[in-house]
Amino acid sequence: MADSSRTWLITGCSTGFGRALATRLTARGERVIATARKPDALRDLVSGHDNVHALKLDVTVQADVDAAVAMAEKAFGGIDVLVNNAGYGYLAAVEEGEDDAVRAMFDTNLFGLVAMTKAVLPGMRARGKGHIVNISSVGGLVGNIGSGYYAETKFAVEG
Repeated sequence: MADSSRTWLITGCSTGFGRALATRLTARGERVIATARKPDALRDLVSGHDNVHALKLDVTVQADVDAAVAMAEKAFGGIDVLVNNAGYGYLAAVEEGEDDAVRAMFDTNLFGLVAMTKAVLPGMRARGKGHIVNISSVGGLVGNIGSGYYAETKFAVEG
């Protein structure tokens, strides 16, 4: 591992962009904390690599957020880059959307992102460095039919 490698904490690594980013960074020798609600889905990312750790993280559970950040601080001396990637969509006409499902999506897509950001900022400020990357969507710029609630979460991230 190169001395110039950074520590990345990436949320939502079980599939998609999070998984692809974790794979690429691991291959480059960066230190990666790959997270998922079900960390068993990350076994192959960790296998054979000493620069990647898989952690259970549900961004809607404050204890998980705190534990992930504490682990990174202890194991690597801090987080250089937080990638807020965890999220999902919900398709429904506005008048048909179920309140509990909409709130759960907001808890993940927006408030989970906020919780992660709040958790890493004190360490980044103390070290005088760090980056936060928030993964959004074109849905945060243009709402499409049937995706109004999803667009709302992504518009909030964009804001």
